Amino acid sequence: MSKARLVITAVVVEGRSASEVALCYRVSRSWVYELVARYQAEGDAAFEPRSRRPKTSPTAIPQATVELIVELRRQLSAQGLDAGADTIGWHLEHHHQLRVARATIDRTLRRQGLVTPAPQKRPRSSYVRFEADQPNETWQADFTHYPLTTGEGCEILCWLDDHARHALSVTAHDRVTGPIVLATFRAAAAEHGLPASTLTDIQAG
Repeated sequence: MSKARLVITAVVVEGRSASEVALCYRVSRSWVYELVARYQAEGDAAFEPRSRRPKTSPTAIPQATVELIVELRRQLSAQGLDAGADTIGWHLEHHHQLRVARATIDRTLRRQGLVTPAPQKRPRSSYVRFEADQPNETWQADFTHYPLTTGEGCEILCWLDDHARHALSVTAHDRVTGPIVLATFRAAAAEHGLPASTLTDIQAG
């Protein structure tokens, strides 16, 4: 039996005072009076638990704004333009003098079925970083173009040990060539020892 039924029965059927019942069941007298008044107005329906959900949402946007968001989404999409929440919010503020939070616009689009759920992204833990198990197991080589303050450019060639991403050799050249790649490799090997393998896609002239 619910506490509400016990309280109402104690007052209405047993004739006990609201103060006595409130003390007995450890509830407030105001709640006892509320239950009795509800029973007198509704009968047995007063025994049913009441939802605590508010009848209205103070943060809900007007239906006219919902319809405007949907229409802006349709218009922007038809023109091949970005129709995301940020863009719609910009149009609402600058063309309709309405400021609506991005989260509210996004929530409205989802409720209207206008957002296609994106496939779940892989968790970061599923990515396996490539790295060699031992030093000198694999070396990688690559070069990048770098502009100088003189307006000219150079090419920076780098040899890395894939075990700890340690830079074994970093040199700058007017242009990286095959002989330069070989020479820098030999210099790094003389200092660090020969690697078991190398990995590079350099196509030097």
